[in-house]
Amino acid sequence: MKKTLLASAVALSVIAGAAQADTHSGTYAFDTKGAHQFVTFKISHLGYSWLYGRFNDFDGSFVYDAENPENSSVQVTIDTASVDSNHAERDKHLRSEDFLHVSDFAQATFKSKRIVLGDEAGEADIIGDLTLRGVTKEVTLDAEMLGHGEDPWGGYRMGFEAETELKLADFGIPMNLGPAAETVEIIISVEGVRQ
Repeated sequence: MKKTLLASAVALSVIAGAAQADTHSGTYAFDTKGAHQFVTFKISHLGYSWLYGRFNDFDGSFVYDAENPENSSVQVTIDTASVDSNHAERDKHLRSEDFLHVSDFAQATFKSKRIVLGDEAGEADIIGDLTLRGVTKEVTLDAEMLGHGEDPWGGYRMGFEAETELKLADFGIPMNLGPAAETVEIIISVEGVRQ
């Protein structure tokens, strides 16, 4: 009888532990209302300094599978006209045919295809298709989970940061900024609210 009770208690604790570990699985929508998200970029200016900018309007969601994180997924949509480099005339140029050509390509999108877990907990490569300026290329986001847990309003949140590097020419951007500015670094930081 004692063995049966002990076995039952162990089984229940294992089940409870698994359920507890899985509490953060689910579909998360980006927190667009709380402004806890950023898509920023960094590119060299003539090799002498860095130009920083961001996209002010974007949205997305991710599905997180706690038991099998490699089965998770993410999708993002960016309003390209929301580019903001803190300089109105430069932003106007960035929206032109020389760069983002926003009149014809109002959105950039990313949709994951597979996830490769990293050596450290919470780290992964997110491989997916980025469509920018009408060109779709496979890119890899070097991602890290920043944390997750309950928020003060009764919800559940999870945050990630990811970065990648893009060659401008790969996405049909015709403007030649010189050898120091052939690539741009992209940094994405998002906080999702479980739905």
